[in-house]
Amino acid sequence: MKLLHLDSSIQREASASRALSAAVVERLRSDDAGLDVTYRDLAGEPLAHLTLDAFAGAEAQATLTEFLASDIVVIGAGLYNFTIPSQLKAWIDRILVAGQTFRYGETGPEGLVKGKRVIVALARGGLYGEGSPFASYEHAETLLRGTFGFIGVEPEFIVAEGLNYGADRRKAAIEAAMTKIGQVHLQQRAA
Repeated sequence: MKLLHLDSSIQREASASRALSAAVVERLRSDDAGLDVTYRDLAGEPLAHLTLDAFAGAEAQATLTEFLASDIVVIGAGLYNFTIPSQLKAWIDRILVAGQTFRYGETGPEGLVKGKRVIVALARGGLYGEGSPFASYEHAETLLRGTFGFIGVEPEFIVAEGLNYGADRRKAAIEAAMTKIGQVHLQQRAA
């Protein structure tokens, strides 16, 4: 089984999303020590932003092939200015390819990616969850849910939020996310 692990935070060791995504991968490895993991640091080695040449280039094809070959994708993402990091957006631009991951038919778009599992470890400094006063400003989870849904995958989210509301709040949010990660298992893979 192949797992693609992506991190997109610019915060390196201080990143909650990196810590959470690493914990997800380790949790899945505990179910299968032979799990084939490929790691990409999209902030450390960013893809170029999309241009016509970049879209048709070898790097774009390699990125798409790597995604399609993976059974599980684990993504570490922070909420930056109400949405995902631009480095993650550049990666998404490589995997949304008509005829490869989706197509348009007589009834509209159809996702072509079936049976893949996507787990997103999302870190938010503020409180943007459902029912919060700033929920309408949250465009990371909604973007990723829509993007992966468009290609046929229902992503799973592990969210730690309120991380910038003091050390106690940060610790509690990360512990709650780690508890949720402890409940993640390989057999939960989407059909």
